[in-house]
Amino acid sequence: MSENQSARIVSREVVFQGWYTFFRLLVEMPDGEVADRELLHRGMACAVLPYDPVRRVAMLITQPRPGALFHGVPSPYEVIAGSLDGLDAAARVIEEAMEEGGLRLSQVEPITNMWSMIPVSTERVQLYLAEYRAEDRVGQGGGNAHEHENIAVHEIGLDHLRDLVFSGELTDAKTLILAQALLLRHPELWSA
Repeated sequence: MSENQSARIVSREVVFQGWYTFFRLLVEMPDGEVADRELLHRGMACAVLPYDPVRRVAMLITQPRPGALFHGVPSPYEVIAGSLDGLDAAARVIEEAMEEGGLRLSQVEPITNMWSMIPVSTERVQLYLAEYRAEDRVGQGGGNAHEHENIAVHEIGLDHLRDLVFSGELTDAKTLILAQALLLRHPELWSA
């Protein structure tokens, strides 16, 4: 048995219940010591990086994010994403593409199901790439008004996306992973 498998949660207490649930956990470690830990629970999520190989652009969004606001920095470019809310990840990410980007997607390419912040969160995010064309931009996007997302939609050139990856300026983790996946899985998009 590995050390990881011999650790166990011995108690959990709900500290806050709202959009997220915060738990205080007591974890018995493999050496028998009990450690105090905090855990954020929200559920599972999905994210997609849509790209148009004909016009050589990718769709990203920006929106006010508390983490960036807290540090006084602009909110970063992000891929389209949302909570699963009990739905199938592929179907849900197609809904999110319409809601946030005004984009009609028909197929998605699965990349990975990643932990967003495994030290402190239960959330996993199913990541996808998806091709689209200019005629698939059928709506305005921007998110649901009742969710107060204030999403701005951006189409950026694939060369600019690559430059953001290489320069370290693409700072949202799920977005960086998907941009790198696009570079690795579809190098023909950058071939001369």
